[in-house]
Amino acid sequence: MLGVAVQIIRETLMVDPSKSAESHSHRSFRRISTAIAPLVDILAFCILIGAGTSLQLGHIAAFAISVALNWLLNLRTQGRWFGILLVSLMALFWRGGVLALLTERWGWPPQLSIVPAVALGWAVMLPGYSFALSATQGHLRTRTFAFGIIAYLAVLRLIYAGSVELMPEEAYYWEYSRHLDFGYLDHPPMVAWLIRIGTSLFGQTEFGVRAGALCCGAVTSLFVYKLTRNLFDEAAALAALVLTQALPFFFLSGMLMTPDAPLTAAWAALLYFLERALIAERSSAWLRAGICLGAGLISKYSIALLIPAAAAFMLWDPRSRRWWGRYEPYLAGLLAVAIFSPVIVWNAQHDWASFVFQTSRRWAEAPHFSLPRLLASILILITPTGAVAIIAALARRSPAAEAQSPTIRQRRLMALAILVPLSVFAVFSVRHEVKLDWTGALWTGALPAMGLTMIALGRIRAAWAPTVVAMLLIYAAGLHYLVLGLPALGYGKHIELVPVGWRELNQHIINTAAVYRLQNDADVLIVGMDRYAIASELAFYGAKDMHTPVETMNSHLFGGMGLMYGQWTPPDSQKRRDLLLVAFDRSELTDRAVESHVERLGPIEDDVLVRDGSVIRHYYHRFAYNYRGIE
Repeated sequence: MLGVAVQIIRETLMVDPSKSAESHSHRSFRRISTAIAPLVDILAFCILIGAGTSLQLGHIAAFAISVALNWLLNLRTQGRWFGILLVSLMALFWRGGVLALLTERWGWPPQLSIVPAVALGWAVMLPGYSFALSATQGHLRTRTFAFGIIAYLAVLRLIYAGSVELMPEEAYYWEYSRHLDFGYLDHPPMVAWLIRIGTSLFGQTEFGVRAGALCCGAVTSLFVYKLTRNLFDEAAALAALVLTQALPFFFLSGMLMTPDAPLTAAWAALLYFLERALIAERSSAWLRAGICLGAGLISKYSIALLIPAAAAFMLWDPRSRRWWGRYEPYLAGLLAVAIFSPVIVWNAQHDWASFVFQTSRRWAEAPHFSLPRLLASILILITPTGAVAIIAALARRSPAAEAQSPTIRQRRLMALAILVPLSVFAVFSVRHEVKLDWTGALWTGALPAMGLTMIALGRIRAAWAPTVVAMLLIYAAGLHYLVLGLPALGYGKHIELVPVGWRELNQHIINTAAVYRLQNDADVLIVGMDRYAIASELAFYGAKDMHTPVETMNSHLFGGMGLMYGQWTPPDSQKRRDLLLVAFDRSELTDRAVESHVERLGPIEDDVLVRDGSVIRHYYHRFAYNYRGIE
């Protein structure tokens, strides 16, 4: 990648000895003026910060000044302003993440943090401007664009993984890691194990929690690339690799630490080894497929949907029917069961709680037609371009794609890997609620087909470039918004969906609890009055700030859905304790269930969360004295 980029830069900036001394002088002026712009950037930022400007506005204003200076001195005669604007925005959002990481997470002073932030920003702009202004066309330019997108999005995740506040789900799974086990009510244990490894290596930080997801994203990318190369060729594999970074589900699953991260990595690896076993007919691939299936099952149960997909292919494909009489597929199945067996044992010891939670409990829910929601989730997870590309790749042939079109066996395997799991979710959605991320991992099997459309199908190929660029800008701007904000944009009140404000809430509640301890010479139990968001986030940020475990509970103390909190801390074990109740909905603090389980209640306090002068949302808290337990 670096060699290709350097070659283009050289082609664009190389001095021709045949040109006049005046041209040589002009080029020297351009180099000098280009070097001045970053220095002006740093100087302007320091002046603005010294004058009391916020970090957000100081960073954006200084960047705008330096880019305007560079434009006036070097770029205004070059044209292609849209490409220059795009590259400038990419650099702005990248350096904003570096600045936030160094100042807010590592505690560096802003005047020092701006130096590496500017350096990395210009590391994006210099090759980016050269690429945008280059007249180079064809294969080399396409490869450079692909590698640039891959590298930018990979580093973007790396920069912001340690700055963006944890989603409530991530904080809840971090609680898993504090109670390591072979099973949990709502998921298998892989997510907990990965978080424990990450936090052991990198501390109780956001990056420590998400380190496993970043690694899983790399594993997913590797196997998608190898699978697509086996099915098609190097060009399609590179295109699929771009999509693994750029499509919404895969970008997020490669950064956020949820069960989808290891599930997607296992799904990609399993598809790769199934292709090696069923298409390349390598018997040794079956054992590796069994290992991947087992790893997927201890990540999230939905990977089991690839079992009927593989079985259907072995029935449909004449050359694969021989495997029914061979021992390798059965040995692979036994290996997967052996890896999964600790989860089975845990469920047997807990009345099959997790299996029931994910199967019969969901089937018993009130009827709800959610097929439109399922279809909408697909468009969100893989974009409308991705959805159209899958249909085009699997349902039609194009003369332009004929030379690279897959064989009938490859088409069958891809179609079954997508359609069998999707049909299960579609049938379920006819009478039951579905969640946004449920179909995410199954689109791993569609990435090779989508990659093929990027290089073969004319109209869809033309739509991919703006789709990828739009996604890149959305991710970069969104992450910048979460850590530093954007001018004129406030924060929404639903911090359970947009993770902004948990650190501020933790500071408020920890201070309130500290005042209680000083006044009463006794401890107080913090109770979040929702399912898990408040309790999990306060436990994580409290432990991070205080460097000691912080005890929190959720609404299961008053008969609410406890999830794993009910098993970790049964309500009756907290009898006679004083509680600090925290809620986003005032009515949750006045419910009769609350009054009936405590001796008396203190007044409800209304407080507000603020960041950089902007109101995030209101929250409420009150003290409850002498908890009586669940009778």
